[in-house]
Order: sequence, then structure tokens, then C-alpha cells
Amino acid sequence: MRILLAEDDHSQAESIKSWLEMDGYTVDWVERGDHAILAIEQHEYDCLLLDRGLPKATGDEILKVTRQNKMNIPVIFLTAKDSIQDRVDGLDLGANDYLVKPFSLEELSARVRSQLRQKQTVATSTIGFANLVLDVQAKQLKQDNNVVDLTAKEFQILNKLMQNPSHIVTREQLEESIYAWGDEIESNAIEVFIYQIRKKIGSHYIKTVRGLGYRMNQDL
Repeated sequence: MRILLAEDDHSQAESIKSWLEMDGYTVDWVERGDHAILAIEQHEYDCLLLDRGLPKATGDEILKVTRQNKMNIPVIFLTAKDSIQDRVDGLDLGANDYLVKPFSLEELSARVRSQLRQKQTVATSTIGFANLVLDVQAKQLKQDNNVVDLTAKEFQILNKLMQNPSHIVTREQLEESIYAWGDEIESNAIEVFIYQIRKKIGSHYIKTVRGLGYRMNQDL
């Protein structure tokens, strides 16, 4: 799951980013509203965390861009504007939730999980392939009803592959799903993760398509 955090307070942003990464999310952080709009146009996000008082483009303006472009991305406002009217205005603009500063990181995590659950319910909370069942919300894989222990990045890669099992996913797309901006990426990182997943579930589930990427094996 990839989250965009738009927050111009360095200390708070670093705390939020570190906390959510410990929860297993990939987090991109921008300090300006125009950079947030550019990021949303160029990348796919599962949730947006927007400070309403950003420079260059406000959180309100970012939200308007996502809604005008029919982007169904959960948006949580993070703001010091705490009056009832401020909350009403933010929700009426199309925000999914509204969190007033200062807030606890535990509460932020709970609200992110709530929004992702609601988004996932529109589709499905589990993905099946052969004898594999991936529970997106619980972040758990079962094979023949037995839990398979995956790391956060292994889970994200398998999730990406199982979402459209007949589609080829490139190495670049897999890197995009598990790494935030500025992360150091080893040249063979995806190959190593795929190798580890195959060791845990069996080598025949994921097929390498030479020169293109990976997909789930349709011959099972």
C-alpha cells in the first residue's frame, strides 16, 4: 500500500512517515501542494494525507483536483483548523476523514486502516489464486489454509501480482509499489524478493516472462 503525505512541518512529517513505514506502508512525502498534485498525476496511491495549509497549493486545492479527475483515493485532512465549520467545510469538499492536530500516531494509523478497509470493500478484501488466499486488510497469506510468513515487501509484491494474475507486471512497477522516493534500491532487489516468495510458496506460482517482468502462472 502506497501513501502520499503532504506536510510542510518537517518534524511532524518525519514522525508520521517513520510510523506508517513501521506499519508496512510505502510513504512518499512532499512539502508543497503543487508537488503533491504532480505526484498524484504520476503515481498510484492508496491514500492521501493532506495538510490543509500547504504552500503553493492548499490541501483543499489538491482535494479538488483529485475529485475533478474522478480519482477515487481516500483523503484524510491533517490540520490545525479545528472549528466545527472547518470540519464541515473539509468534509463537504470531499475529504473522507478529518484529523485535528495534535493527534496521536496510533489514531492516525487506525484512520488510515479504516479508509483502506472501506476502499477495499468496494472490490474485495481477499484475493485468491489456486490454493493461495491473500487477505489484503489483515496483510496475511494463507496456502491450503496455513499461514505463510511474508515480509511487508514480499506481501506487497505478491499482492501486486495477484490483483491481475494474467497480467505481466514489470520490475519497475514492482519497485514503484514497494519503494518510496529516495529509497536505495539494489539492482537485483526484485529478483531477490521473488526468489524468497518462491521459496515460501513454491517456485511454480510466479512465472518469469523474460525481458518483460512477472505474472502468476496461469497453467496451474
